[in-house]
Order: sequence, then structure tokens, then C-alpha cells
Amino acid sequence: MRSLEITEATWERLLALRQGAADITGTDAAHALYSPIAGARERFVLAQVGQSLDGRIATPAGDARDISGPDGLAHLHRCRALVDAVIVGVGTVRADDPKLSVRMVKGPAPVRVVVDCHAALEGGESLFHDGGAPVIVFRSASTKGRPLPAAEVVDLEPKARGLDPRDILDALARRNLLRVLVEGGARTIARFIDAGLVDRLHVAISPIIIGSGPSGIMLSPIERLAGAHRPMTEVYNLGSDILFDCRLERRSASDRQGEDDRVADPA
Repeated sequence: MRSLEITEATWERLLALRQGAADITGTDAAHALYSPIAGARERFVLAQVGQSLDGRIATPAGDARDISGPDGLAHLHRCRALVDAVIVGVGTVRADDPKLSVRMVKGPAPVRVVVDCHAALEGGESLFHDGGAPVIVFRSASTKGRPLPAAEVVDLEPKARGLDPRDILDALARRNLLRVLVEGGARTIARFIDAGLVDRLHVAISPIIIGSGPSGIMLSPIERLAGAHRPMTEVYNLGSDILFDCRLERRSASDRQGEDDRVADPA
């Protein structure tokens, strides 16, 4: 396990790397953890989960506040600052009304992206009115939704069960949004993983036991452990939380042919 200690100078170098500066190879934990995100020049997808010791992300009633400790939250905000866009499902917006901003660290705020297949958002949600980073909402082209203030609405052709995560990433790439953080909810993260589109999965575990409630990751069921993901993993001590940095294998379109990996509501 590596202890993460990040100085102001180190963070400034990572922000410069995000902006296109040449990478300066380092051996410290901060460089190992964050430079793959900051230095990505092509499509890079990071999924982030903050959960309890027993794998929960909220109580059965939906209370998700304060699951991550202060260092886990700071890590999440660093990830936001290093990507171009952050994706959440409509269920996360309706349950948590998140700002999806960068507040705990220095750095730029990412474009905020919501997957709202069935046009459930009403327009009163905070991210449409807080004057923060731009908002993009993906909807099914077959759904007629109300106009949303201060947001770009993108209609995508749905597949059998919803929006295809590849179509979402392609639409973001056309807007030069290549480094993407998939932050929630659990179903949205799962569909990007099932589609073989995630490069890194960060699982931040906080020393709290909830006992019941939704799980942090809900992938398609498997029959045997031989089919389980066994990624190369580095473990970091953030302070209040322990982080597992998992390297997932991105699969090609031919490898995924015939798989059912759409993004559908709620997420």
C-alpha cells in the first residue's frame, strides 16, 4: 500500500500536465495515481466509486451524504479537476442534486453530463441554475422532453434498452471532451464497465459499515468466478479512505459485438 501525500507543487505539475505540458516521470504516489488521467491525450474513461466497508453507497432510504471521508472527497475533486467531463445518471441528479464542481482543490471544473434517457429532468435542478460549468443532457431521440435552462440537450438514437455508452462517448469526443469521469450511479458505472469502455476504476473505501442499501457496483451477473474481473490494482492510503486503483481492459468493438450494454434509466 502506498501513502498518498500530495504537495502544492506536485498538484501544480499535474494541472500543467492536464493542460498539455510534457510529462515529467516521477516515482511518487501522486504521480503514479493521477498522471495517467492528466496525461491522457486520447479517450480515457475513469469510473469512481466511494463506498462503505460493506460495499454500500447509501442507506436504503437513499442517504449518501458523508460516506466518503474528507480525503476521499478531496480525491474525487482532484479527479474532476483532471478530466474534461463528468457523467452521472438521472437517478443521481434526482436523488442528490449534485453540483459536480471542483471545490476542495485548485483546478478547472469539468463539463457536467447527465444521462436522462426518458427526459425525467424538470429543469429546476441546481446544476441548471448555479452558474457553474456547462451542462450536457443526453436523451433518447424517441422521447419528447421539456426544454432545460442553460443546458445543451443531445438526442441519441436508443438501442434495444436505452442509450449506448459508446454513442455518449463519441458525442463527447466530437466536442473535444476526451477525458471522462463516470461518477454515478451504480448502474451507469456498471454499463460503461460492461461495455468494456473503462480504463481505470477507482474504488474509495471509507471505514463505515452501513449494513444494507444499494451496492457501489452492480455488473451483469456471472455464473463462475472465472468470468470475474481481476484487474491489476494499486492500493493507496488516502488518509481517511483507502483507494483501489484498478486497471481495466478496454475491449474493442469486435470483442463486444452482440453484447447487451446499453445505458437506461434510472441510473
